[in-house]
Amino acid sequence: MIAFEVNDMSCGHCVGAITRAVKEADQDATVRIDLAAHRVEVESAAASPDQLARVIEDAGYTPVPLPA
Repeated sequence: MIAFEVNDMSCGHCVGAITRAVKEADQDATVRIDLAAHRVEVESAAASPDQLARVIEDAGYTPVPLPA
């Protein structure tokens, strides 16, 4: 599992935008988002942590990798 803290994620729109961005990188990825904790967790066989961070950034957010 790859986890990020995304402190500038604040609403349901943010959750949707991040989920769509991750799914564009890997349509089979499992995305879990805890909005209250500003945490995004991704299980992906196709995308690297760097790729996932990039797509979240491209969606307009600031992901900070969390230790595994």
